[in-house]
Amino acid sequence: MIAPNDMTLDELREALAERLPAHAVFDGWSAAALAGAADELDVPAERAALCFPGGAIEMIYAWFAAIDRDMAARLGTLDLRSMKIRDRIRAAVLARLDAAAAHPDALRRALAILARPDHLARAGKLAWRAADAMWRAIGDTSVDFAWYSKRTTLAALYAATMTAWMDDDSEGFADTRAFLDRRIDNVMAFERFKARIKPDPDRHFSPARFLGRLRYRIQG
Repeated sequence: MIAPNDMTLDELREALAERLPAHAVFDGWSAAALAGAADELDVPAERAALCFPGGAIEMIYAWFAAIDRDMAARLGTLDLRSMKIRDRIRAAVLARLDAAAAHPDALRRALAILARPDHLARAGKLAWRAADAMWRAIGDTSVDFAWYSKRTTLAALYAATMTAWMDDDSEGFADTRAFLDRRIDNVMAFERFKARIKPDPDRHFSPARFLGRLRYRIQG
């Protein structure tokens, strides 16, 4: 294993990203949280700061990338080839949500930052990246228009499920899982996911609409 002080900035960024949420729970996505994560690795705070010159938004971006890696690792333990496409999608959404929900308060703080008007563009990119990561993890190899439609639909599905999770106090997030199952039933054609979905404004992902809803939940 590479010693932290011998890591490149990219390697150090990944290592810090895995530790940041535990500190963001108490200190927010701040320099103090970054210093705490750096201290865990015995790395000078000044060097850790070089990994995130853009501050909080770059820390969140790196953490979400760590969540994608965690999600892919969880899915890697499953026999995806034997699963129907709807079950693969369900597994991917739950794996990513479970990885993100390991630090629920840090996640809420991150979403509050992403909900700011000046961060909507970055929020949209993160939603798209999450959908792409989930599709890739379950073996999608499409290259035509379906590549875009699949990711748009999955981004909407994931956003809706996360919104449900924000209000869920059931044991093991049972209500969120039930919501996901209903949502899949509503927006997907299971036999062939590439089938066209009937036009419905609620089924098209809008970062502004999604983050607007989250803003009210977080501040409420």
